Amino acid sequence: MLSSTAVVAACSSGGGGGSPAPSPTPTPTPTATPTPVSGPAWFGYGRNAQHTAVSAIATQDLGRIAWTTPMDLAPQYTASGALLTHYGSPVVTTNNTIVLPVKTAATGSYRIEGRSGATGTLLWSATTDYVTPPRNWLPPYNLLLTAQGRLYAPGAGGKLLMRADADATTGTLATQIFYGAAAYNANPAAYDGTVFINTPITADALGNLFFGFVVTGANPAGLVSGVARVAADGTGSWVGVATAAGDTSIVKPAMNCAPALSNDGATVYIAVNRGSTTATQTGFLLALDSTTLATRGKAALIDPSALTPARISDDGTASPVVGPDGRVFYGVLESQFGTHNARGWLLQFDALLNPVGVPGSFGWDVSPSVIPATMVPSYTGISTYLLAQKYNNYAGVGTGDGLNRIAVLDPRTSQADTILPAIQVMREVITIVGPTRDGTTANSRREWCINTMLADPLRGSILANNEDGILYRWDLATNTLSQNIRLNTGLGQAYTPTLAGADGAVYAISNATLYAIRA
Repeated sequence: MLSSTAVVAACSSGGGGGSPAPSPTPTPTPTATPTPVSGPAWFGYGRNAQHTAVSAIATQDLGRIAWTTPMDLAPQYTASGALLTHYGSPVVTTNNTIVLPVKTAATGSYRIEGRSGATGTLLWSATTDYVTPPRNWLPPYNLLLTAQGRLYAPGAGGKLLMRADADATTGTLATQIFYGAAAYNANPAAYDGTVFINTPITADALGNLFFGFVVTGANPAGLVSGVARVAADGTGSWVGVATAAGDTSIVKPAMNCAPALSNDGATVYIAVNRGSTTATQTGFLLALDSTTLATRGKAALIDPSALTPARISDDGTASPVVGPDGRVFYGVLESQFGTHNARGWLLQFDALLNPVGVPGSFGWDVSPSVIPATMVPSYTGISTYLLAQKYNNYAGVGTGDGLNRIAVLDPRTSQADTILPAIQVMREVITIVGPTRDGTTANSRREWCINTMLADPLRGSILANNEDGILYRWDLATNTLSQNIRLNTGLGQAYTPTLAGADGAVYAISNATLYAIRA
């Protein structure tokens, strides 16, 4: 059933143009010795533990591609030229070292590279032993930087790989194992073949770590699929997802679902699902005590139109997002493919996961950016914050017209859904349609190809990739695409993030390549 979503789960390749091979790295522009930088870090997926994706520095103009580097040495394209591989978010230190995961083989071996944000020069690299879990699309391999400056990455058998200083040109990867080093070291093969970290890692302000893992077979420690906590001192604990959900049909944390933390750090939110990666998957959003992992709340994830379980697909990267008032937002697919044009829904809950408000009219493979309402000068409503996200309306699916947009939504005010008018949804504050026609229909446009969008309050703008191969700046004051830069000729691909460097450079991923954009 998931195969039927491939038309929308990636940026569709209709009219994609050009060879599917990754764009060659251009000759770098000669630069002087970089000026030392001390700026805001980008810690991981969506920047922080709430995944709000808001920059703490004004981003530079989209003036030039300063440098590029491959994120995949063996990209795998479909017969139609689509690239159905998610790429993990790089992280950026306060000293402007960008650390990225690099896929080195067709089926997902990885190394980690630390590079100068200013020049792209390789500072260090380290090979990992991570093994991807059973999957359909290749999942992202995500890194994490803590507030203490430690770098973490997943390893085989549920291990965490840790580098004490992401800026240092020398160093090694130490290991931390949530179920104990003694157990792992007694029989590594028993764990490497059955225990897989299957979500990004999230850290709180003290350096405590949270992640999901899937277990596919018997192992000496008696591990089952669950959620793990590794304290800042390296001690670990875990809870099985079936136990946490109070439902024996739940089999694992949702693939690629980055745990989110409440603003006070006391609660961790994560989605869990039932069903194999090639089946219809449904489940819950859980709220767990961040110290004990005891269940504080749970919500069945329900399609607000059909009133039946929504789909929680392992092919997506949707993760909980926490607003400044404690509300929790999570994106799902509609119960029956195409009944909402394969857009899904963005559900919202209070801190204990009681449903509140109305859903957003798009939830597929998206983690909305949480932006100050002041970023939209024309906004006159009551909300102090708004949500920015992709808002595609996929041509050829249901009533989809192909007028693919990005949108700013008001989570506290409603309107009739434009697709299913009987359903009230979050009000559209402003939207903007993609500029490039794709030829599918007379008016259809190339998709917005983004899962988490860099928001820049200091410049009142959003930075978003499009499947036309261009990175755009969306000015929220004028509701225009005020800047753009071409990265490549475009192709259909799984959605990717944008992020900011410590010096305000903009980073985007397209066609298996990381692009550093500077003024």
